[in-house]
Amino acid sequence: MKFTYPAKFRKLEDGSFEGVSVDLAGCRAVGFDLDNAVRNLVEETAEWIRFELSEDEPHLPPVTDIEDVEAEEGEIVLNVAANVRFFDGWDE
Repeated sequence: MKFTYPAKFRKLEDGSFEGVSVDLAGCRAVGFDLDNAVRNLVEETAEWIRFELSEDEPHLPPVTDIEDVEAEEGEIVLNVAANVRFFDGWDE
């Protein structure tokens, strides 16, 4: 199943990028460039969702519309889509 949440990315002082999910508390990742940060945040988003769904009472927060995300100067707002498998082979 595909889950899509918005995230904010910003360039750090050392030239790397940090991505932070807008809706998934504590879900963040860094990368040596923007593409790498996006890939890493996709993986972290999938892990965040898998963990939440493993709980007895899972709660996935509602998705903020990307148009409603307020970004500071220099921040890039992108939707991050993560595929989460519930069962091996279900999507093959």
